[in-house]
Amino acid sequence: MFVAGFPAGAWGTNCYLVAPAAGEECVIVDPGHEAARGVEDLIREHRLKPVAVLLTHGHIDHIASVVPVCGARNVPAWIHPEDRYMMADPERALGRSLGQQLMGSITVGEPDDVRELKDGSVLELAGLELTVDHAPGHTGGSVTFRTPAAGEVPPVLFSGDLLFAGSIGRTDLPGGDSKAIMESLARVCLPLDDATVVLSGHGSQTTIGRERATNPYLRQVAGAADAPAFPRRGM
Repeated sequence: MFVAGFPAGAWGTNCYLVAPAAGEECVIVDPGHEAARGVEDLIREHRLKPVAVLLTHGHIDHIASVVPVCGARNVPAWIHPEDRYMMADPERALGRSLGQQLMGSITVGEPDDVRELKDGSVLELAGLELTVDHAPGHTGGSVTFRTPAAGEVPPVLFSGDLLFAGSIGRTDLPGGDSKAIMESLARVCLPLDDATVVLSGHGSQTTIGRERATNPYLRQVAGAADAPAFPRRGM
């Protein structure tokens, strides 16, 4: 599997292009603030052919470029129905005061073709198999996308703002739920193989094994008695 990514815009949100190999069809995960140019650069560099945009959740730092990216290639965007309203009304998702500070001149809205994700569904796109897991807590409609192992290639989890290297997503914005995010960590992340590569919405790459051993929140849901709490991340 081929993955190219970059941190986009003011919030450094990771945008990923995923394909079976360079020169083939791809999906685009989380084209956030000012991501359109970086997406086009990677498409040209690696001769990719986008077929869909996949959104881990609806916060503006993950979806700000969804309209131009989808429009440029005439491809659909996939999002969980509980977060779909954020495409047209991102201020509501952030709270009015924070939303007014962050929105500025960002143009928002839905692309022409929006499709809704379901928990447990398997998307077969661009020659890839991506399993959708609903993972509420950061937002009500947060999801992850995971690919199976293929030969020597380990499974990959696109975790959005559920799980980061050393931390998890914040839950203090509208729709956030501390109890729900811990339940999502237990249900979605703990069963995964330690070799699973985690590509999150912010920060560096990690693995499930590393986070199982060191992430205080994953250790907490796994029942480790000596797991301290640290600040959460994400917008």
